[in-house]
Amino acid sequence: SVSSAAGALCQWVHAMKIYAEVYREVEPKRNALRRAQDKLEAKQKALREANDELKRVQDLVANLNKQFEDSNTEKETLQKTAEDLKVKLERAGKLVNGLAGEKVRWEASLGRLDSQQVNLFGDCIISSAFMSYAGPFGAAYRDELVKLEWQKPVIELQIPVTPGFIFADFMADPSEVREWNLDGLPSDSFSTENGVLTTRGRRFPLMIDPQNQGNKWVRKMESSRQLKVFDPNSKDIMRSLERSIEFGTPVLLENVGQELDPSLEPVLAKNIIDNGAGGLSIKVGESTLDYNPKFQFYITTKLSNPHYTPEVSTKTTIVNFIVVQDGLTNQLLGVVVKAEESHLEDEKSRLVVQVAKGKNRLVELENNILRLLAETKGSLLDDLSLIDTLQESKGVSEEVTEQVAVAEQTMIKIDAARENYRPAGLRSAVLFFVLNDLVAIDPMYQFSLEAYVQLYMQSIEKSAEKMLTVGIEERTEDLNQYHALAVYRYGCRALFERHKLLLSLHLCSKILISTKDLNEAEYSFFLYGGQVLDRTNQPANPSPDWITQSIWDNVTEVDTQLESFKGFQQSVEQTLRDWKKWYSSPEPEKETLPGEWDGRLDALQKLIVIRCIRGDRVLPATQMFISAKLDPKFVEPPPFDLDGIIEESTCVTPLLFVLTPGMDPTSQLNSVANQRSIACNNISLGQGQEKKAERMVEDGAKSGFWVLLANCHLCVAWLPTLEKFIEKTFEANPHKDFRIFMSSSPTPKFPIQLLQNCIKMTAEPPKGLKANIVRLLNNTSEEMYNRASETQKYRRLFFSLCWFHAVLLERRKFKMLGWNIAYDFNDSDFDISENILQIYLDLDPSEIPWDAIRYLIAEANYGGRVTEHPDNRVLRAYVNQFFSVEALQPKFMLSTLPTYYIPEENSLNNYRAYARALPFSEPPEAFGQHGNAEISSAMVDTEMLCSTILSLGGGDSGGSGGGGNRDEVVLNICTSLQEKLPENIPWEEVRERNEVDQSPLKVCLLQEIERYNELLTKTRASIKLLINGIQGFVVISKDQEAVLLSLYAGTVPLAWLFAYPSLKPLSSWMPDLADRIEQLNVWGFQGVPKVMWLGGITYPTSLLTALLQGSARKNGTSVDTLSFDFVVHSADESTITAMPKEGAYVKNMILEGAKWDFNIGALADADPMMLLNPMPIVHFKPVLRKKALTNDIYECPLYLYPIRTGSRERPSFMRWVELKAGQYNADWWTKRGTALLLSVA
Repeated sequence: SVSSAAGALCQWVHAMKIYAEVYREVEPKRNALRRAQDKLEAKQKALREANDELKRVQDLVANLNKQFEDSNTEKETLQKTAEDLKVKLERAGKLVNGLAGEKVRWEASLGRLDSQQVNLFGDCIISSAFMSYAGPFGAAYRDELVKLEWQKPVIELQIPVTPGFIFADFMADPSEVREWNLDGLPSDSFSTENGVLTTRGRRFPLMIDPQNQGNKWVRKMESSRQLKVFDPNSKDIMRSLERSIEFGTPVLLENVGQELDPSLEPVLAKNIIDNGAGGLSIKVGESTLDYNPKFQFYITTKLSNPHYTPEVSTKTTIVNFIVVQDGLTNQLLGVVVKAEESHLEDEKSRLVVQVAKGKNRLVELENNILRLLAETKGSLLDDLSLIDTLQESKGVSEEVTEQVAVAEQTMIKIDAARENYRPAGLRSAVLFFVLNDLVAIDPMYQFSLEAYVQLYMQSIEKSAEKMLTVGIEERTEDLNQYHALAVYRYGCRALFERHKLLLSLHLCSKILISTKDLNEAEYSFFLYGGQVLDRTNQPANPSPDWITQSIWDNVTEVDTQLESFKGFQQSVEQTLRDWKKWYSSPEPEKETLPGEWDGRLDALQKLIVIRCIRGDRVLPATQMFISAKLDPKFVEPPPFDLDGIIEESTCVTPLLFVLTPGMDPTSQLNSVANQRSIACNNISLGQGQEKKAERMVEDGAKSGFWVLLANCHLCVAWLPTLEKFIEKTFEANPHKDFRIFMSSSPTPKFPIQLLQNCIKMTAEPPKGLKANIVRLLNNTSEEMYNRASETQKYRRLFFSLCWFHAVLLERRKFKMLGWNIAYDFNDSDFDISENILQIYLDLDPSEIPWDAIRYLIAEANYGGRVTEHPDNRVLRAYVNQFFSVEALQPKFMLSTLPTYYIPEENSLNNYRAYARALPFSEPPEAFGQHGNAEISSAMVDTEMLCSTILSLGGGDSGGSGGGGNRDEVVLNICTSLQEKLPENIPWEEVRERNEVDQSPLKVCLLQEIERYNELLTKTRASIKLLINGIQGFVVISKDQEAVLLSLYAGTVPLAWLFAYPSLKPLSSWMPDLADRIEQLNVWGFQGVPKVMWLGGITYPTSLLTALLQGSARKNGTSVDTLSFDFVVHSADESTITAMPKEGAYVKNMILEGAKWDFNIGALADADPMMLLNPMPIVHFKPVLRKKALTNDIYECPLYLYPIRTGSRERPSFMRWVELKAGQYNADWWTKRGTALLLSVA
């Protein structure tokens, strides 16, 4: 067996051997390894140290690299930042430079806006009031409303408001206003206000536009929006209006009247329905339409003073577009400059457009800049588009600003040159308003601005042909004089004869006022005269025999009110003889004034003296005044020249004859047509003639003949259709020889547009006895003149008939002393009467039936037109004189004057020659009248002239004199009236006092007291209400406004005249009322007056009836069998101790057209200048049977007051009073128009 130990040992030895061998081999290697490892370790240590050094160096390098990179990055960033800042700096420079020009303006705007923001409340309040209420008023009243009625209380309530607030500046956008001006809206502030009211109002505008300026402006302003234009006579208005509402296009409804179509109501009321989601609709009629908010509705009327219902006023904004003087002056200045120096006006027009467009462009640029600034987010410097836009805007702005500055400087120079012509522009504007004022007199006096501008251009052209001067000032003066005369003649052509002097005075006064050569206070006194409300402190009349109460009122008031007349009253009192001599002169206006006054007073002041003392000579004195201030040509109306007017017209100009009764222009027109070898067809309009007239006009327009549409006033309902038809005819280019004539009596229903487009001519019969007789003889042919078998008798009576006809026509000039009513006798009356003469003379030459002839002429023929019995008596008086046996005798006198007789040589040519030789002016005696009749008529003409001028706005100081604010003047008058108004009469007390009296007179008394108490109560209440209205406690109604205007004019309000009629001025009416109340008080408390003032009774006929009833009861007779006998008492009232047993003594009656001669106890001719004479006390004595009237008794008509016709409700005629005729027969006084008046006014 093997030993384990040995084995193990062996193995150990063997292992050790191997170990030793290996060790010997390995150990050196280990040592070498150790050495190598040590070396390696040393090397590695060195390496580690080197690496550490390297790492340190690398870290240093890396750090340096990092620093380098950071420095480079910083460098690049700084460079980039620098470049960016450089760009921004450049942009900032551009921005600053671009906005630098706006800085000053924006700073000013900011300050202004801050101020406006503070004052916004007050400004908005006034603007709201202005928008709501100021539209219908004129410029002056608008200013008064703003300054006194609105701004003043706003300031008092301490509401901030802009000092000197101006509505147009607050509400109007200047750029928009400039656009309006370019579209034709005048540049004055009033027109700008109208522009704002028209475009900014919530309600649709209704423009009062008689001169068509607003219409033209709207047409041009809305032309780019497809404006639709209609008038009330257009077809399918509602259908077109509905389309415009849906599509949002504007509509202009022109030439509306005072009533609007009810179908427009939902449109005007803006009954708009919100459908949600932004949709709007409106129901018009049965249709529901989509409503486009862009829809605009304009309405215009040519009426200058329309009265619209509250329904219309609340649904529309009424805007007063009547042209104002400032705006018209600038327009007409442009016309004259364009004609005189066209380069100036052309350059002005070009620059106006350039400046307007430039300023508008500046506004657009400014708005664009502000929009971009507002819309930019972040830095302004980063918005490149803003910078570029600003830079571009700046360039354009600078260029435009420079252009505007240059243009404005040029305009200043042009305006300075144009200003040399401003007096011409101002004068022409003043003259237009003179013509424009005339429509207040007669509705046919319509003058269009377009036609006036054409007239002005003709004046410029024609005056230049006659110009010898070269200076602008001389040229302007020449033009003004020439054009004023042209306007006068142009106006005269369209005016009735009675209004031509009125035109002269109105034109003269307006010219003098515009040149500040007229004292307006003195002119106002001339128009109003002296009116005294309280005569308590008035000095005593020094000579009542010739100084009437009205004259003395004038004298005392002119001394008190006018500085230039201080001492006038004293002068009249101290030199009565000289003044009476001047007063008695037939033409005092040509005489030297007494004392120092002729040298002390100027022309107007001398005219005032005439007005004060000799009112009947005011008209000739006015002619002298106008001649002195302007030229004698201004009181010489041009003769009617139909041929010249036709020559002036064109084929598209209608011509209108404005007719007076008894005048037919057909024959004259035919005569002119025959001279021109042109046919003239005429048709008298009336029912059923419309289609015939249209066909005639169509044929005339094609063929070139004339058409006369006569009597247009008979079919006024068709005239609007005719107007449209004429417009279409003119648009179709009618034949150059075509003319359309119309004739019409004055009517307010004549279409205004057509009236303004017409050349108007007044057709009046000739004035004067001579002209009428010449016309009648010229219209008589030799054949007709010689047809009667009894030639000699016929010819004398024929001439007598001519005289009779002329006298009847011309007698109208004596007013109430001529005829109670101005009858329209015409040639047909003459022709029928001429036939009567011829027939009856041929029927029985030997026995002429004078009674039949006189009856047929006076009663059946001429008398057929006469409605007043006193006028029938005048006809009978004339036929008794002119158709009698005496008329067939040689040397038959037609009047008391030797000038008028039937010529012995009775051929037609001799009669014509005699008629042509008659004087132009005929004295009153030619009519059988007294010279005083002409004076009386002249007094009426004077009052008519002055009152008509006042109705045109000629005087502004009020009837009470002294000027001042109208409300203050009326308030003072009301206070004075309250103090002077008598107390009511105690009716119950009077009734109880006279309870035992059952006579008719008591009933009359109580009825009179009732009427007067009602008058006093209503008058007192009216005054109190007016005072409250003036003080602002109540709204002044239309009736109270009428009272206010009457009191301001010094007249009695119509509302106070219901108890009895009166023409007295307020100054006389109040004392007269007090006297009436005093008479009733005496009657009621002391018994029936011994002498009765019949004129103090409201119904005098009731008193006269009561007297008859009392007598009938007393004598047991029927009242129907009684009448009055009239016993004239020469004794004074103080001598009468008791009332008569029957009837009554009547005092204070006045004779007109005669006087009472106490010596012979009969009528006699009045003394010169004594128009009214006192009648003695007359005993109205009831009698049972009256004696038959003889020719020495004149049945004198008794009238309540001077208007002899009275009214339908209150006739003026009371009864006939029989008076002794004296040395003349009754027909003498009948032709005189002699009458008794219970009141002089």
